Amino acid sequence: MKRYLLIIFLSVFCGGVLSAQSTGCAESWKKAENREPLTEAECVAVADSIHKRYVTLDSHNDAALYLNHPERLARKVRNNAAGYTVVSGQVSFEKMKEGGLDAGFFAIYLGQKALDQKSLDSVYTLCSTELDLFKKYVGDHAEEAEIAYCPSDLAKIKAKGKSIVVLAIENGYPIGKELSRLDEFYNRGVRYLTLSHNSANCICDASMDKEPERYGGLSDFGYKVIKRMNRLGMIIDVSHASSSTLADVLECSKAPVVATHSGAWEMKNHKRNLTDDEMRAIAAKGGVIQCATGRFFLSHLPKKDVTVKHLVDHIDHMKKIVGPDHIGLGTDFDGGGGVVGLEDCSKMKAITVEMLKRGYTPEELGKFWGGNFLRVWEEIINVSKKM
Repeated sequence: MKRYLLIIFLSVFCGGVLSAQSTGCAESWKKAENREPLTEAECVAVADSIHKRYVTLDSHNDAALYLNHPERLARKVRNNAAGYTVVSGQVSFEKMKEGGLDAGFFAIYLGQKALDQKSLDSVYTLCSTELDLFKKYVGDHAEEAEIAYCPSDLAKIKAKGKSIVVLAIENGYPIGKELSRLDEFYNRGVRYLTLSHNSANCICDASMDKEPERYGGLSDFGYKVIKRMNRLGMIIDVSHASSSTLADVLECSKAPVVATHSGAWEMKNHKRNLTDDEMRAIAAKGGVIQCATGRFFLSHLPKKDVTVKHLVDHIDHMKKIVGPDHIGLGTDFDGGGGVVGLEDCSKMKAITVEMLKRGYTPEELGKFWGGNFLRVWEEIINVSKKM
């Protein structure tokens, strides 16, 4: 009898605690909606709720090659410990779960080399192989993750409790001069192409190229690439592209474009960052700017002094320039991303907490964490259907 009464007491007590916690969170949520100041505990509670309620996505990471080749990651981690290079091993399905990150665009990264036919065929083969390997990796972890191919897939996969993978290619280099390769990669699940990396390829000029511009923006072939991507419903990523390339893309594309991992030039004068006018032009086209987290994008301070606050300073500036409907996050994890307090994707909620402290509403955070990007992706698909 005593045991029975104890069970009843504990049930009532625990239920009361949970109810109080739920009520408290609802009150904190309402305060956040009204932009009222929140305590640290309230920020954490509301952040947890936001990451549960909304589909949260990171529009760019470079983890795929490390997941394909664990030996490379082990070597990189050893180098990290010796202080030689940027942090790696920042993305895993387990860390995504811990950080409340539902989806990641996992890019197959290709470094830029020569543009002769032999090199173009070689990088195409490399890209194709790495794509197959990564799809196999996800398939081998089917209990943890699933590949999404369209915006509506994300909510369905989140409901299953799995991490969401979207396939991407960073650098149009493996396309070479053959439009058919775009079709092939799209049909194999790739949903965005970053037009260039740090040097000109067959498509366009790049922002970090040390050589004079080859085309003054898009090449003749590059214009064909943009039109073909529009027809396919493939997302055009202008991060890494030169200013002249960006201008040509915005003029040529019938669909919105995105910058999947860029910073604000006004906050740090870095060639990879976007000027206010460039951000306005992307937004005017209906696109979105996803803020990168690499220290080199964000601040001139030493790496040890660059924190989540510096990242949110850039996000604040982007919001000031283009409004809350055209911003998001692209960490560039495993490619140079990460700051103090955001060392890997297990700590994503730190961004949400900092943004709540600055008066962002839950609705704005839902847009930031994925709503804006998914809206743009839907519009890109709608344009392709009309074409």
